[in-house]
Amino acid sequence: MIKLTIEESGLWIVTLNRPDKANALTSVMLEELVEIANRATSARGLILTGTGKVFSAGADLKEAAAGLATSPLWEQLSASLAALPCLTVAALNGTLAGGANGMALACDLRVAVPSAKVFYPVMKLGYLPQPSDAKRMAALIGPARSKLILAAGQKISAQQAYDFGLIDQISEPDDLMQVARDLLADSLTAKPELAQRILAMCQDN
Repeated sequence: MIKLTIEESGLWIVTLNRPDKANALTSVMLEELVEIANRATSARGLILTGTGKVFSAGADLKEAAAGLATSPLWEQLSASLAALPCLTVAALNGTLAGGANGMALACDLRVAVPSAKVFYPVMKLGYLPQPSDAKRMAALIGPARSKLILAAGQKISAQQAYDFGLIDQISEPDDLMQVARDLLADSLTAKPELAQRILAMCQDN
């Protein structure tokens, strides 16, 4: 349910491939994503995307009720992605919901299709967001707008997310992967140590 493509250029493309279930994440999928993220230290660039019209509905509801919602796998995944020494892009082919926000927030850049929506209904479901999700979201869009999504449970459009600074670009579906590739073009051709130093310079202190 996770597809990994590694190109000669050093680009890794990780695709959530469970479109019949809106790419809802199971524990097996999360474990595989963590394993891929831990291996991707050799990648020159990484794109995270999904198949179908939804990027991810978050946790599989049955598994969430059985304990997946509070699994340490979510934090392990976002930490591993955030620690990668290459530029990472979340190419959001559709709506981003629940715990799936964590992996997108951990990426360096986010591109979304116009129909995408972002929401994180933790209050309604009776769970806390992952600690790093709230911190990364607040760092991007500020505390008030983070509360709008996390505490007030509002579903925001791709345009609103772009206006907030949660999404960096909006792309038509047919162009999404090319836009993501274009963002990585310089990183894939530059010396790895140069790209890593520039990324480090851009990190929050």
